[in-house]
Amino acid sequence: MFVDSFWALMPAIIAIALALITKEVYSSLFIGILVGGLLYSNFNLAATMQHVFVDGMIGQLSNAWNVGILIFLVILGSMVMLMNRAGGSAAFGRWSVEHVKTKVGAQIATIVLGCLIFIDDYFNCLTVGSVMRPLTDKHKISREKLAYLIDATAAPVCIIAPISSWAAAVTGFVDGANGLTLFIRAIPYNFYALLTIVMMLTLTLGKFDYGPMKKAEEGGSSFANNKDSNSEHSSMTGAEDQPHPPVSGKGKVIHLVLPIVALIVCCIVGMIYTGGFFEGASFVDAFSNSDASVGLVYGSVVALVITIVFMVATRVLTFTECMNAIPEGFKSMVPAILILTFAWTLKAMTDSLGAAGYVAGIVENLAGNGNDSFMIILPAIVFLIGAFLAFATGTSWGTFGILIPIVVSVFNADLNNELMIISISACMAGAVCGDHCSPISDTTIMASAGAQCNHIKHVSTQLPYALTAAGVSCVSYIISGIVYKFGGSVANWAISLPIAIVLTIVTLFVIRAFSTKK
Repeated sequence: MFVDSFWALMPAIIAIALALITKEVYSSLFIGILVGGLLYSNFNLAATMQHVFVDGMIGQLSNAWNVGILIFLVILGSMVMLMNRAGGSAAFGRWSVEHVKTKVGAQIATIVLGCLIFIDDYFNCLTVGSVMRPLTDKHKISREKLAYLIDATAAPVCIIAPISSWAAAVTGFVDGANGLTLFIRAIPYNFYALLTIVMMLTLTLGKFDYGPMKKAEEGGSSFANNKDSNSEHSSMTGAEDQPHPPVSGKGKVIHLVLPIVALIVCCIVGMIYTGGFFEGASFVDAFSNSDASVGLVYGSVVALVITIVFMVATRVLTFTECMNAIPEGFKSMVPAILILTFAWTLKAMTDSLGAAGYVAGIVENLAGNGNDSFMIILPAIVFLIGAFLAFATGTSWGTFGILIPIVVSVFNADLNNELMIISISACMAGAVCGDHCSPISDTTIMASAGAQCNHIKHVSTQLPYALTAAGVSCVSYIISGIVYKFGGSVANWAISLPIAIVLTIVTLFVIRAFSTKK
């Protein structure tokens, strides 16, 4: 009765609605999980317990990929604690205040760093947050704004980077065509990702915000201004609520920079190692075949060892102090790990109810319509369905896996059909959009953890920005369909992309005018 129907989406819808209404994420996710278990078992209590805790939670925590991500989280938390204890973060804060003089400069620096770390979105969120928190705090940028900048340079940048774990995932879902070639050709049509970057730059250089983000910025929600650990702005990671141990006065900027550089280099090497680079595979093939979860674990463990040796060798921390910092770093990540565990379990509930298959059936029925007029708006429809599916399930990769094979089969893997390229890009853009908006998305959770921002506050302040980019993207896909209808495949993106960028900038300044007037 409840399987393969709209009911399959109810657990996620209930969890998201409760989280946004109550501003409390743990109980909201658990209620959604419980609803999923009850629907799956037809309200049999024993079967519900079995499905929720054994099939769901234990099953997700025994998944090798998920365990790898949790280990990476723990190690990164320990590295951040080591950098803080060594005084590296404080030294970077002092240096950045001297060299980055303005609030705009601090935001641009965050955006640039986020765009440079395009290898993996988890890695991006936590690394950018660790590096930029001291700088953004000094310039009184709210943690909500920092979390938005992190989130907006994570998945949206990874999905337009040919060498990334996301590109590898997308190419793996394409059968009957060259996946990497298709991915590269789809980049100019990935309107949501490209317009999100345009939005960040426009808001930053224009020095304005709107909606809940404006209130957060004006209210000074930055932890730099918030010394009350029991306040509503308390960190989702809980790290800010802990008594602070002494910070070494010997720390220098190198004590933050070197661990971060070591982490980036080691994680890249770890990923290409899992893809067979050292067994003769090319760099691109190694990335395409890499296991990001295992590669990040390899890289982060080596980087942690390098960091400990460096801290002890430069005598900013003793070996004992380094060892004491490791469990403290673990503690700082426990709330993020708990939210991730609940989000994964909720996804398991919707998967068992057949949510993905239900949505896939809708897409197939729509895409099966061969009407030319319908095909014009097909990319926009695929974008909206992808966004809804990713929002409800909290997974963009799962959305790729469902929608991309359907689109490829509709067009018979014809790489010469520009509308297929546009539609596949719409799949990716919609998935990233839904993932960006969803409070149960692991990337959104990671961005909150990286910025040490209250998770629901991050979601509620980011949502109007994400919806603005989504609205313009949807219109842009309709424009692309019209251009394809009347102009064929010749330079479609060269016409539709500039129009999309102008639309975004005009929309933002119209919103600014109304917001200022109000």
